Order: sequence, then C-alpha cells, then structure tokens
Amino acid sequence: YIHIPFCVQKCLYCDFLSAPAGEGGRERYVEALCREIVREGKKYADYTVRTIYIGGGTPVTLEASQLDRLLSLVEDTFSEAISGKGLLEYTVEAGRPDGITQEKLEVLRRHGISRISINPQTMQQRTLDRIGRRHTVEDVVRSFWLARELGFDNINMDLIAGLPGENAADMQDTLRQIEALHPDSLTVHALAIKRAAQMGQEKRAEGGLEHWEISRMIRDSGDAAKRMGMVPYYLYRQKNIAGNFENVGYAKADKAGIYNILIMEEKQTIVACGAGSISKRVYPDGRIERCENVKDVSQYIERIGEMIERKRVLLED
Repeated sequence: YIHIPFCVQKCLYCDFLSAPAGEGGRERYVEALCREIVREGKKYADYTVRTIYIGGGTPVTLEASQLDRLLSLVEDTFSEAISGKGLLEYTVEAGRPDGITQEKLEVLRRHGISRISINPQTMQQRTLDRIGRRHTVEDVVRSFWLARELGFDNINMDLIAGLPGENAADMQDTLRQIEALHPDSLTVHALAIKRAAQMGQEKRAEGGLEHWEISRMIRDSGDAAKRMGMVPYYLYRQKNIAGNFENVGYAKADKAGIYNILIMEEKQTIVACGAGSISKRVYPDGRIERCENVKDVSQYIERIGEMIERKRVLLED
C-alpha cells in the first residue's frame, strides 16, 4: 500500500488523512516516499507481491511527472512481481475527477495500472457543492469516458447513501446516471460522520433521513448493481454509520477489488509506505502485529529514517 495524502479540498464528511496539495510539500513528500519504497523493495525482492494499491487522499493530485517518477520506481523496485510472476492487481485510486487529466491517465495506463477508481459519491450537483467537492457531474462523466477511451477496463465508482440534503429520489437519479456509465464495480457507503471530519466537528446531522429512507437507498443501490451484472463481494461496518448500515462492494465477474478482500480477511501481510499508512504482519499462527507511520506530512518527511526502522523491526525476519 502506498499513501498519497493530498487533496484539492477536503470533503466535509471525510476523516481520511489528507493535506492541501501545495507544490513544494508534494515534491518533498514524493522524495521521502521514494526513499521508503526503495528500502522496502530491497528487503522483499524475493517475495510474491499479490497486489499494489496506491490510495489517498487523492493520488492524482500529484503532477503527471511525479506520478511517472513514483510508478517507475515501483516498477524498478518490484520488477519481478509486476512482470507477471504473481501480481494480481495494480490499483490507483484516481478519486475525485477535479484532479484527473488525460496526461495523468496516460501515465497510469503506460505503467500498467489494471484498476482505477473514479469516485463521484453522488451525481447531484447541489450535493457536490454542499459537501465541498469542486468538480461537476459533467466532470465525472468526462473522466469516466476518457478512462474508457484510453483502455481502462476495470473502473470502480464510489457512492454515499445519506449525504446531507439528499433523499431516496436523489439516490435513484444518481444510480440511473451511474448505470448509464456502467462501471465494472461499485462501492456503496452509508454515510459515517467521524469526529475528525468537519461535519463531525460541527456536529451536523446526517441530513435528517429516516431509517427507512437510507434503507431504501441501500436497497436501490443493490438493485442497480444487479442490473449492471454485479454481485456483492465484500462488506464492512464503521462507527457512527448512518442507520447502522454497512459499506458494500459490488463487482462484475473477475472485477472484484482483490486488495479490498485481502485487507478485510486479514490473512496476508501488507507493507505500507507513506504518511499515516499502517503495515501489518500476519504470522502463520494467525497472530497480527502492526506498525504505523506518523500522520503529519512534515513529520513523516523529517522522520523518514524512523519510519523505515519501524518496519524493519516489524518485518525483519
């Protein structure tokens, strides 16, 4: 797992680790991240890498040249795995359409990225404006078809049920527009308000929706996924989730997110690089130990040697 902790602007509901995408900070971060990847790659050259997942934040807030540099390093470092000796999935969570450009998608395509996410969360413009997303519905459609034209045949999209001001009719309209795009997988989240999110700090309600209405959104999402030829393949629940519902991933045949499955089952070791990322070691007896990189971007850059040492202690033998 490789974490890119930058976003153009943080969504009001989001509590994931992200920071403003300033140019100087991004470059220094990429330098530190590359140093960490190189050190990890030297240790695991003889291991089989099943999946590589680059998440965020929004990874495409990096410039095309920075993405190219990062992916080139990953290729050089894990060349045996990427050449076809075990790698099952190579994902970049492109995320918000306001960071996606043709040049960046061409970089991803050139480096053999097999799966990307383009995440609208909703196709209602007034909701996008309300929750702090600067892109338009048209940007979502443009980014999706651009990715298709460039040859991406495994595109995931994320939606959130229970966003402020939305009702079941809004979700039905969003699903209608998503069906017209026909992505390869769909992840449907019930809104979860965490304390670290701006909504949580302001103690905003989840839009005042009744339990039955969120239930309708979830049920309609499952029906839409079925119409698109998808089946559910993973499920998890978060704290403070609207209506005590779940997050469900749906996918077409052979398009399930393998990294998602592995991280949920907790049966495979994960080496994680980047600020706030958590490495996980799974022992043969099922015991699990973890170590976490510091979350603050500047601290991560300054203490990168310490982050490398933490993983050495966890994973050395």
